[in-house]
This record gives sequence, C-alpha cells and structure tokens, in this order.
Amino acid sequence: MSTNKRKFSVIGCGRVGVSLAVFLAENGFKPSGFFSKTKDSARFAQKMAGKGEVFSRAEDCARAGDILFITTPDTLIEPMCRELADKEGLAPGAMVFHLSGALSSDILAKARNAGAHTGSIHPLQAFTPYEPGRVNPFKNINMSVEGSPAAIDLGKEIISAVGARAFAIPTDAKTLYHASAVAASNYLVTLENFALRLLMETGLSESDAYGILEPLIQGTLANIKAKGCANALTGPVARGDDEIVSRHLADIDAKMPQFSSLYRLLGDHTLKIARKGAGLDREAEQKLSRLFSDI
Repeated sequence: MSTNKRKFSVIGCGRVGVSLAVFLAENGFKPSGFFSKTKDSARFAQKMAGKGEVFSRAEDCARAGDILFITTPDTLIEPMCRELADKEGLAPGAMVFHLSGALSSDILAKARNAGAHTGSIHPLQAFTPYEPGRVNPFKNINMSVEGSPAAIDLGKEIISAVGARAFAIPTDAKTLYHASAVAASNYLVTLENFALRLLMETGLSESDAYGILEPLIQGTLANIKAKGCANALTGPVARGDDEIVSRHLADIDAKMPQFSSLYRLLGDHTLKIARKGAGLDREAEQKLSRLFSDI
C-alpha cells in the first residue's frame, strides 16, 4: 500500500484500539481520526498515538482516514457500520476492518455495499489498558485476517507492521476459528481446574498441586508440538488399561461425583484419539468404550 494511503481512523478507543493506533503510528501508518463513546478515551488514544484529530461525530472520523478500524465491543460493530453507511461516512475504496474474534467481516455488509473493502483482523492475545512505554503486545503473536482479497492483503501488511504473524482464514470459518481459540484457552483452564481439584482431594493446596502437575502439563504441550496429538497421547486409555480407568471412575463416582460425567466425556474423546495410534487392543477398546458410555 502506498504511503499516501496509510492514513487510518479508529472508532472505539478501548484497550485494543489504543494499542493498535500506537504501534501502527510507530511503524509507518499515520493516525488521522479518533472517535469513542467518551471524548476522554478518544483524546487519550490521540495523545498516545501522537497525531490525529478527535472527532465529535463518528462519520467525520471515518472520512478522515483511508483505513478505518472499528474497535468497539462486538455488539456495537454492526450498528456502527450501518450508521456510518447511512451518513455517508464510508468512501468507495475505503478499507474497513473490525477486530472481533467471534464475528466475521460479513457484519460489515453495509460498508461493502457502499463500495468499501471489508475485513476483520483478530489478535490471539488478551489486552490490558495501554500504558506509555509498555512492551508491544502485538510482538510475535498470531493474528488472523479474513475478508475481501484487498482487505486480506492490507490486513497482512498491518499485522506485519505491528510485529505480529499473519494467517488468513475463510470468512465462513470465522466462528470455528473463534471456537478453537476458546477451547485452547478458556477450556484448557477448565481442564486444568479438573486435574487440580482431583489432586487437591489428597489434601494439597491449589498452588502445591499446580507445582506438582506443571512439568507434566508443559511436557505434554511440548510433545503435542513435536509429535502431534495422536503420537503425544500416553496413559491408561492409550494403553488400553480398562482396569485402571475403572478404578478412576469408581473413586470419582464415590468421592467427587460432580466430575464423573466430565471424566467419561473426556475419556470417550481420548479413546477416539487413541484409535489413531498403534497397539490399542480391540477388546480393551470395547471395554473402555463401555466404561465411558456408562453414565
């Protein structure tokens, strides 16, 4: 993208919007406009980015840049896009991005119909409020991009400019992409809570239990990275040891029944992974399957 087309505006000056403006401004892009629910937020973003104008109307802010980032909460992205289109805030050929992980660029249809290129960029990273002098939160993280071909090309350039790694996904895969991120992050917390609760039943504190399990957790993650899930799988299910699994279930059912269905559900899915490996005896597989289905 030519240097005279690097002017950008930000609507929604929260954690992500401010950080994006700051680190784009440091890497060849020109802040032109800021608009937010409160003018104080917009003024803070402008001050941190070092350039640009604070606007009282969203449509004026949108017109100020060749690139528009709508970084509002998810529920406000589509209404904001609609408002901008209705008030002719989106020029033909403009680039419009949102940064939601759960929503695709399809919610920017009004902008697309007005002649803009549309896309979404999503950093796989949690953000804290911006503080001057902070380390670049985009550095070396992964960021997805999807949308029109032109938006994907520019999105990759934007992602590279802030120091992150870009990967493109199809627009119709955005929901599964986000579900994957939730499973990898949020549900990992749930799984480790399950493991910790079982170990804490022996009388250990949570911190002590985590310290004991941490090398196992980290080693498993390293094995998944090196070998893939099927080859990283160890333990009684992979060995076909139905007697050990049966003992696990008996103790959990008796002492911690709130986790019985979770253990069986995880076991059933683990058995499916184990089938991809080598050496799982057919008879043991059938016994394990019956144990996991016995809810």
